[in-house]
Amino acid sequence: MSAHTPIADRPLWSATPTPLTEDLQIDLDSTARLVEHHLRLGVDGLFILGSCGEGPWLPREHQRTFMREVCRRNDGRMTIGAQVTDNSAPRIIENARIAADEGADVAIMAAPFKLMGPLATSKLQGLYLDAIEGSPLPMGIYDLGERDRTLVPPEVIAEALRHPNVVALKDSSASPERQAKAIAVRKERPDLRIMSGDEFDLPKYLGSGYDGLVLGGAIFNGALAREIMDAIAAGEMERAQEMQARMNELMWDVYGGKTISTWLAGLKHLLVRMGVFSTHVNLLGYDLTEECATRIEDALVRDHDVLFPEECR
Repeated sequence: MSAHTPIADRPLWSATPTPLTEDLQIDLDSTARLVEHHLRLGVDGLFILGSCGEGPWLPREHQRTFMREVCRRNDGRMTIGAQVTDNSAPRIIENARIAADEGADVAIMAAPFKLMGPLATSKLQGLYLDAIEGSPLPMGIYDLGERDRTLVPPEVIAEALRHPNVVALKDSSASPERQAKAIAVRKERPDLRIMSGDEFDLPKYLGSGYDGLVLGGAIFNGALAREIMDAIAAGEMERAQEMQARMNELMWDVYGGKTISTWLAGLKHLLVRMGVFSTHVNLLGYDLTEECATRIEDALVRDHDVLFPEECR
C-alpha cells in the first residue's frame, strides 16, 4: 500500500452517509464539512458509498462526484475506502479502477447484489479471488454473513482474507463462526486489519482481538467509539461497557428507537442540527418522525461532549 494512505494499527472508520441536496444532487459544501467533522471526531478512515452512503442507489456520475470531492478534501489525512460491490469480477474490477482514478485508497467488496440461481461455493470463491487479483487497489472485504441476500460461505470469506491484496475486513455478520475464522486468518497475516461493523456491541469484538471498527454511526459517535477502544486497550472492560450503553441510547434516539425506524432520516437530521449536512434527504425513503426529531434535540444537549468533543477539550 505504499502508494496509498495506510490503514492505522487501531483503525476507527466511518461508513459515512452521503449528503444530498433537495434535488438529489451531491451536496458539495456538506461534503467538505463531512471530512473536517470526521477529523475532529478522531476518525482515521472513511468507507464511502456503502449502504449507509446509499452508493448502490446513486447514479454512477454522482458516485464519482462524491468520491472525487471526498478524496480532494481529505488530501491524504484519512484512509478512503470506496465500495465497488457488483455482480461479476469484471464489473467489480471496473468499479475499482474508477475508485482508483478518483483517489480512493482501498476498494471494498461485499457479496454480489444479485445472482441468477444458486452459485456453487467454488464459483463464488472464484468471483472473489478474480476480483481481488484484478483490482488496481488494495481490497477490503465486507461480510454481512446471513444478513446479506447473497449468502457467502465463511470459508469463501476466509480464503479471500488470505489473499495478499486484501488489507481489511469489515465484519457485520454477528456470527461467532465468522468471527473465529477472521481472528484465525489475522494470526496468519499480521498485516491484515479485521474490523467490526456491529456498533451496538463493540467490546465483544475488540475484546476478542479485532483491530478496529467501521461504524455507520461514527460520523456522530466516533469520539465515544474511540473512548471505548481506548478503555478496552487499557483492560477497563467495565468502563467500556458503560460507554457502550451510553452509545446505544444515543443511537436509538437518532435511528428512531430499537426498530431503527427512521435510520437515514434521523441520522441526516442530526447532522443538519450539528451543522454538517444541509438536508435529511435520502434515496431510501426513510421519513423523520416528530418523536425522533424531539429525541435528537434532547440528545444534542445530553451528549454534547461526544458530538462536539473539540468544544470540551
